Amino acid sequence: MEGHISGLQQFLLILVQADNIPIMGMMLLVLFFTYVALKQARRNDQLIEHGERDKIIDEMRK
Repeated sequence: MEGHISGLQQFLLILVQADNIPIMGMMLLVLFFTYVALKQARRNDQLIEHGERDKIIDEMRK
């Protein structure tokens, strides 16, 4: 189909418009901090499984 734009292409066209650049930045920040939070949660779960619950607070103070 000639002239057909996929949903992803439409999304990207809207996203790169000048007034939407801050929104793109916020989306990247949300993804980054979600990754960091999940990584820390996994680490805390591993410490709890190994019976090292006290180390969680020690690592938070670093």
